Amino acid sequence: MEKRNIAKVIAALTGVVMACSGSQAQTIDERMLTMDDVVRLAQENSILGMSYRNYYLSSYWSFRSFKAEYRPALTLNSNLLNFDRSIVELQDFKTGEKAYRANYSLSNDIGLTIRQNIALTGGTLSLSTQLNRLDQFDPERKTSYYAQPLFLTYSQSLWGFNRFKWNKKIEPLNYELAKRLYIENMEQVAQTAVNYFWNYASAKASYERALTSFDESKRLYQTALTRFDMGTIEREKLLQLELSVLNDSLALNSRQLSMRTALNQLCSFIGAPENATVLLNISYTVPVVALDYEEVLARALANSSFQLNQTIQGLQADQGVAEAKANRGLSASVNARFGMSGTAATFDESFATLKDQEVVGISLSIPIVDWGLGKGRVKMSMAQAERTHSELEQKMVDFRQDLFTQVTEFNNQYSQCEISRRAAEIAEESYNIALKNFGTGTLSVTDMNQIRTERDNAVNQYITNIGNFWNSYFGIRSKTLFDYLTGTDINVEFDKLLK
Repeated sequence: MEKRNIAKVIAALTGVVMACSGSQAQTIDERMLTMDDVVRLAQENSILGMSYRNYYLSSYWSFRSFKAEYRPALTLNSNLLNFDRSIVELQDFKTGEKAYRANYSLSNDIGLTIRQNIALTGGTLSLSTQLNRLDQFDPERKTSYYAQPLFLTYSQSLWGFNRFKWNKKIEPLNYELAKRLYIENMEQVAQTAVNYFWNYASAKASYERALTSFDESKRLYQTALTRFDMGTIEREKLLQLELSVLNDSLALNSRQLSMRTALNQLCSFIGAPENATVLLNISYTVPVVALDYEEVLARALANSSFQLNQTIQGLQADQGVAEAKANRGLSASVNARFGMSGTAATFDESFATLKDQEVVGISLSIPIVDWGLGKGRVKMSMAQAERTHSELEQKMVDFRQDLFTQVTEFNNQYSQCEISRRAAEIAEESYNIALKNFGTGTLSVTDMNQIRTERDNAVNQYITNIGNFWNSYFGIRSKTLFDYLTGTDINVEFDKLLK
């Protein structure tokens, strides 16, 4: 290849690289973000974070509905303008004779009821008032009123399953579980954001090294062209240098694409525009944090959702057994109604002729032959409860083992970062020495490429280890809901989420 043609190739490649670099810089949005900024933006703007907020809000309103069951409920009931003109079957109360008669009437009724569920007994107490009016048009026009100014009703299952009592035990725990799950999920969002942060940091560092390598290859090639014209180097070495320039240009384009892909993933996750240039304020300083397993375990059991979820599942298993036992064999319920009622042709007279009203009854259901159905359901629920408790014990063992592994791995991360940092420094120094030797012709292209690869691998490993450190740290945070850098519990102002 002639020198002019080679120079044109170099110029063209340089133009492509500079054009790509220029398009990288000319963007709509430009921000300088630290890792903490990325975490905050992800928790505020990410689709995943929004879905976790909606899940919490759903749990909140479910808890509000549960609490409403234990508060007095006021209900207005009415049936208005019930017009009936039809043929109906009637029976004479004296003779028992049945006959069809024409009915031509209009009825209206309205009532107000205050109802209160009793958690202690599982019964329902209600206080009501009711007024009915009946207008009969045939065979003669007649109006009558039926008034119940005040009556008290109580219904109660005897020896039955009291769902109010069990819900009062479980539902507050479910709401507390929802709050802890929300904090844990947001910590997992933070962990994912940190991974994207360091993926982009690694891709950007690789791109910058590739750009530097391309510039060095061009400089060495230009020097080799001059030496080739002077006859001090062979054409074979010149071709090797030209090949290095071409390979470095391809590697540069590949690294730029990887960097842009990592940037798009980061921007998408934190809710930034796709064409944003995120300028990272990267700190390679890794804090010295040593964790004690027993302390971490205590915080995890006290703060995280795991222990609370274990408790809820145990209660639900016991609830199933209690319900099966309550529904087996004899079932009985009592219904009582006390009040005053009166009827008359006018509204005022219906209240003037009030009489006592007492209705009390007990209903029984006694299975004579059920072929062991009730007993079987009890045995089945007891077996399921025992299996659930056994599974919960195994989950506790697995949780402890997984947490121990996480703590051990985290405690090793700092030393891994320090070792890889030193390895990256040595590799960089070796590369600079090799670059000088390559320029003087005492090092082959093959050896130079190998040293460059070792340098790139060492730097990549260093950045990867830093990313692994923070990934492990945020994993521990999500398990314990505790920030070991500030020494404080991780809390959320849930009242603000409801606004």
